Amino acid sequence: MRVVIVFNHPYDKSYCNAILESVQKGLLRGGHEVDTIHLDQDGFNPAMTAADLQAFVQHRAVDPLVINYQKRIEVADHLIFIFPIWWDIMPASTKGLIDRVLSPGFAYDHHPRGYGLVPLLENLKGITVISTMNKPRIMYSLWIGNLIEKVMIKSAFKAMGYKKTEWISFTSVKRVSHEKRVKWLNDLETKFKKLR
Repeated sequence: MRVVIVFNHPYDKSYCNAILESVQKGLLRGGHEVDTIHLDQDGFNPAMTAADLQAFVQHRAVDPLVINYQKRIEVADHLIFIFPIWWDIMPASTKGLIDRVLSPGFAYDHHPRGYGLVPLLENLKGITVISTMNKPRIMYSLWIGNLIEKVMIKSAFKAMGYKKTEWISFTSVKRVSHEKRVKWLNDLETKFKKLR
């Protein structure tokens, strides 16, 4: 299986980096082909420009990095996002990738009857979102309202027509024990080794 990981964290000693390593290790142990897009190392610009908007309407990307990402994602059987939650939502680069890369004519198109969207990434069998945050799970769920599920899973991927989606949320990361964080990493490695 070809798996593309979209990674967004600027600090190379973050827990997100440890998650990335565990996911990569599990996938490779499972015999999968792994391609990692590192938004921070690539210097990806999340801002939509006037040229991007024109390209968005014309269904033709113009930014070489966006075109590069689209070519890599187009052949993916599974897409994995890894990022921290900052101010209750994904970082700007992850949001920018959804805006600029997963664009109409590439990731989805409008339904011919004028209602809803249809998916265009024919190889894509599933999408997994993995996030970290320091807020407790119950606070994020009840007080904030699980914005990642609303914004990424429902309003973006499911709206585009990608039904097989999963959100893995690690909460209270700074407060849990080292042993628990290690267990999370081991569980991720095992999970992605078995990805089908």
